[in-house]
Amino acid sequence: MVASTPVASEDIILVAESLGTVAADRSAAAVGADGSIHVAAIQLAAVTPAGDDDGADPLEGLNRAIFGFNEVVYDSLFRPIAKTYNAYVPKTVRSGVGNILNNINAPVVLANDIMQFEFHRALTTIARFLVNSTAGIFGIADAATEIGLVDHKEDFGQTLGFYGIGEGLYLVLPIFGPSNPRDAVGKFLVDPLLDPFGQYLSNTGRDAESYARTGMDGLKEYAGLIDELDQIKKTSVDYYAAIRSLYRQKRKGEIANGRQEYLPPIPNYNLNFLPTEDGSVARSN
Repeated sequence: MVASTPVASEDIILVAESLGTVAADRSAAAVGADGSIHVAAIQLAAVTPAGDDDGADPLEGLNRAIFGFNEVVYDSLFRPIAKTYNAYVPKTVRSGVGNILNNINAPVVLANDIMQFEFHRALTTIARFLVNSTAGIFGIADAATEIGLVDHKEDFGQTLGFYGIGEGLYLVLPIFGPSNPRDAVGKFLVDPLLDPFGQYLSNTGRDAESYARTGMDGLKEYAGLIDELDQIKKTSVDYYAAIRSLYRQKRKGEIANGRQEYLPPIPNYNLNFLPTEDGSVARSN
């Protein structure tokens, strides 16, 4: 019998595909109805050729060079830190850190909910923030999920996608990883303006706190995905193309606002060294 590995509620396991392609139906097949991922499905995805993922990558040569540089940085610095974090920090502590970071990002999610006319989701965001800030003890515990207020993530890149603005072209940013012009505009220019806590840290000169938030955000995201990334790296014929395809599928699913929840998350490695900007990751989402 093929083994299955449980998938965390927010971290749907990444599904590998050779030659950089991940078809949505294969991703769905790899994740079971009970939230588990089937090893056989991953292995099939890793050896079954398919057409290239849709979308432009005219800068592929440059992107691959930056991707290679990023991998050196991740392997030499971020990976050991993430492995140590997972091994020695209790899961309850890690969950608490993630919950706090998600809670203080609620205003960004709320603003993008409203801009997308997702008023029901906006009310859920407000309710989650109030419940987690009180019953959840300043966001340490995700009490809102326990009473049926399900978490969701929004950013301005998703909002632009909601209005029909395409990704443009695929980009690999140094350290930050997969992106595109649409998502980069949201991440670096607009979302920081919608983040009251980030604005407070910036306007009061609290650079150390800003760096700490950024670093913990990036660590939380990367540590939560490192095992799945290792699996993708082992099973993919072309790791760069696999990550490119997974990123595009992931963003399509996020723009669809939960209608494709089986699609996998790709970390943004959001190590933002600019204290005036938002230090959040693609918030888990």
